[in-house]
Amino acid sequence: MDSGNRLGDIEITDPQAMRALAHPVRLAILERLQRHGPATATQLAPDVGATPSVTSWHLRHLAGFGLVRDAEPGPDRRQRRWEAVARGFRFEVPEDPDDKEGTSAARVLSREMFLRSGDLQNQWAAEVEPELDPVWRRLAGLANTRVVVSADELAAIEDAIERILAPYVTRDEAARPADGRGVRLLRYVLPEGAEGQTGGTS
Repeated sequence: MDSGNRLGDIEITDPQAMRALAHPVRLAILERLQRHGPATATQLAPDVGATPSVTSWHLRHLAGFGLVRDAEPGPDRRQRRWEAVARGFRFEVPEDPDDKEGTSAARVLSREMFLRSGDLQNQWAAEVEPELDPVWRRLAGLANTRVVVSADELAAIEDAIERILAPYVTRDEAARPADGRGVRLLRYVLPEGAEGQTGGTS
């Protein structure tokens, strides 16, 4: 099922682009630009764990694959500012089993993204959750639900989730509520191996 990319993500299909992005500094750069808007290599460097010159090199590499681009100049027009091309990105493992290059590249990028997000929950629990007021703390948490579905049904579930999220992801900043705050929704979709195809929902 094709959701039509309701979230406005850039779709990465080139295996070389996937491999280019499968680097911790480049993923950090892209995430920082998507979350906080345009920045220079010098501004990005402390957040991505690289020197300004190395950060600049990674930015140019990302630009070569159309993932970032030049932004409008800031107050200091001598400094080059960069911006993400889209709010997010998406990629898929190719359906063609003979596409070894695409499958390998998608797996490399997927693994790097799993590694990058692996400690987010612990960091949030240690640093953010204790400071939340009760209203936000009550809404936070983890859901771990197992279902037995067909591939088409799983695609329909993903489509329904994106349909709900899209208005909140794509609305203009001016339309956001005055008491709004950033919320990270982590969504892992982990089909089990063949031995896990039957059974209950626990």
